[in-house]
Amino acid sequence: MLFPHEHIRTVQNDVLETIDKGIRSKKNLVLHAPTGLGKTVSALAPALTYALEKDLTIFFLTSKHTQHQIALETLKKMQEKFNLKFSAVSLLGKKWLCLQPGTQTLTTGMFHEYCRAVVKDEKCEFYNNFKIKGKVSVQAKALIDGMKHKVVDSKDAIQESMLAKVCPYEISLLLAKQAKVIITDYYYLFHDGIRNSFFKKIDKDLGQCIVIVDEAHNLPKRVKDLASATLSSINLQRAVKEARQFASEETVEIVKEMLNIMNTYAKTFHEKKLNQEKNDVLFNEKYVSKTEFKEKINAIKDYDEIIAEFTLIADGVREVEKQSYLGSIAQFLEQWNGNDEGFARILSLKEKNIILSYRCLDPSIVTANTINGAYATIMMSGTLTPTAMYTALLGVERCEEKSFDNPFPAKNRMNIIIPQTTTKFSSRTDDQYQQIAQVIDKVIKHIPGNAAVFFPSYFLKDAIGKRLHNTKTIFSESSGLSKEERNEILEKFKSYKDSGALLLAVVSGSFGEGIDLPGDYLKGVVIVGLPLQKPDLETQSLIDYYEKKFGKGWDYGYVFPAFTKTIQSAGRCIRSETDKGVIVFLDERYAWPNYSRCFPPDWDMKITLLYEKMIEGFFKK
Repeated sequence: MLFPHEHIRTVQNDVLETIDKGIRSKKNLVLHAPTGLGKTVSALAPALTYALEKDLTIFFLTSKHTQHQIALETLKKMQEKFNLKFSAVSLLGKKWLCLQPGTQTLTTGMFHEYCRAVVKDEKCEFYNNFKIKGKVSVQAKALIDGMKHKVVDSKDAIQESMLAKVCPYEISLLLAKQAKVIITDYYYLFHDGIRNSFFKKIDKDLGQCIVIVDEAHNLPKRVKDLASATLSSINLQRAVKEARQFASEETVEIVKEMLNIMNTYAKTFHEKKLNQEKNDVLFNEKYVSKTEFKEKINAIKDYDEIIAEFTLIADGVREVEKQSYLGSIAQFLEQWNGNDEGFARILSLKEKNIILSYRCLDPSIVTANTINGAYATIMMSGTLTPTAMYTALLGVERCEEKSFDNPFPAKNRMNIIIPQTTTKFSSRTDDQYQQIAQVIDKVIKHIPGNAAVFFPSYFLKDAIGKRLHNTKTIFSESSGLSKEERNEILEKFKSYKDSGALLLAVVSGSFGEGIDLPGDYLKGVVIVGLPLQKPDLETQSLIDYYEKKFGKGWDYGYVFPAFTKTIQSAGRCIRSETDKGVIVFLDERYAWPNYSRCFPPDWDMKITLLYEKMIEGFFKK
C-alpha cells in the first residue's frame, strides 16, 4: 500500500484496512474517525493504490481550502517515496479561478450567468486566448504539458495561467482530464447539472471514480443549501431599478406587481402578531403553497413567459453590469416549479426584508445518485455520529458503517459538565448572563495558557462577554471575518500561549471548525449553552419530515445537528497525542439524559459543581 510515512499507528491501521477492503468490494463507507487518526492519508493511500491498479479516478471532496493543501502534500509525499508518475489537481469553484476583475464579489449564480454571456459574445480575452477557432491554443497546450505528472495546486494553475493570459478554469479542466486525483469542493459532484457538465468536459465516468468525502458531517447542510432558492423584496426592488434602465415599462410593472404580492403576504404577519400567544415566536413566518404563488404570478402575466423574458433581458444586462437581478428572479421561478416532497416553501419577514424560500429538507435527493453511482465512496469525519443517521440522511446503499476509537490517552483530557446555568430562550436574562460570566471567569482562572469560549450566537457572545472580568487578554470573533482576518487573530492568539489569552467565538463561526491549535496553543475550551436551531418553520419542517421518513424527527432534525456543532468546537482542544486540556460544557441541559446520550461513548463525562478544584488538580498532575 502507498503509505508515505514511516510508522502506522494501531488504530490508523484499522482505518487503512477498512477503507482498503471497502474500496475493493465496491462498498460505500460511513466512518466516524476522531481527530488524530490521519484521515486524509488513511483514505488516499489505499484509494490511490487501487486506483492505479484498476485505472480509476479519485475525487477528494472537501469544503475547506486548508484540506486541499493537506491532500496535496500527502500526494506529493507518495510521489517522492514511491517514485510514482501520476497527475493530481486542486480545483476551486469557477468564480475563484476567474481573472476578470470584480467577478469574485458576485453571487455564484450571477457569476455563472455573466461568464456564460461574455464567453458566448467572445468578450473574455482569457477564454479567447485559451481556445482559437474551436481548438485549444498552442500556449494552453504548452502550459498543460509543463504540469504533466505533477501535483498541481490551484494557486499554481492561476499564476501560470495569468502569465500566459489564458483561462485558469479551462486549464484546470484539462489538468483534471488527465488527473488521477482531483481535489475539489462538494458541489462539483453533488449537483446533477454541474456534475454532468463537468464529467463531460473532463471525460470521466462516475462509475469509475472513488469518491472521498472529507468532513462529511457538513455534507447534508451543504447540499440542502445548494438545492434551495430564495426570492427577496430587496432583490425585487433592485430588479425594478434594473428594469427601468435596461427593459421596457411593462417589465418594470411586472416586477412591481411581484413586489406587491410579497408586501401583501407580509401584511398577514402583522395580523397574526396581534392575535399571537405570548410565547409564539413564529408570527413572522408562514407556509406558502406552490400553486398559490404561481396563480398570483399568472394573474400578472404567464409564468413561463416571465421566465423567458427575464432570462433574455438578463443576458443583455450582464454585458454591462456582470450581474442581473431579473436573471435571479427567473432562476428562482424555475426552481419554484420543483417538487413539494422533501422541500418546504416558507415566507419570512426579517426586519424590512420579505423572503420567499424554497428550502430543501432531504439531502438524499441530491446525494444518493452520486454516492451510489460511484465505484466506491468513503465518507469520513471526526463527528460523524451516529453513523446510522448520516447513512439514512444521505441515502447511502451498499453501506458499511464504522466508528473508530479515539487514539489519544484519556488521561490527557478532562470533560466536565457544569449544570449551573442555561442559555434556554425562556431563561435569557441579565442575571443569567452575569451568572454564566462568573462561572467562565472561575473556569478560566484555573486554566494555564490559552483558552477558548464558544457561544451559540454572536448576541450571546457579546451579552456575556462584556460581563467577563478575568485577567487574560481577550480576542473576540466578529461575524463575516475574511480568511485573512481569521488567520491574523489566530496567530496573535497563539503568541499568548505562555502568558495566556482568551478567545471568544461562536460555535458555527470562523473558529468552531477547521482550525488547528495543537500543543500549548490551547489548554481549555468552554462550550456555553446548546446551539440548537431556532424553533422556526424550517426547523419544524425538518423535524416533521424526518419523523415521517425515519421516525426520528426530534433527533435528526434538532438534537444531533446541534451536538455535531458542539463536539466540533470542543475538538479544537485536543489535536495530538501529547495535547492536554479541559473541555467544559456549561449548561444544565448537558446533564439531562435526552442530551447527555449524544456525547461520544468513549468520553468520560463528569457532572460537577466542584469544577474549580477538579481543573486545578488536573493541570497540577
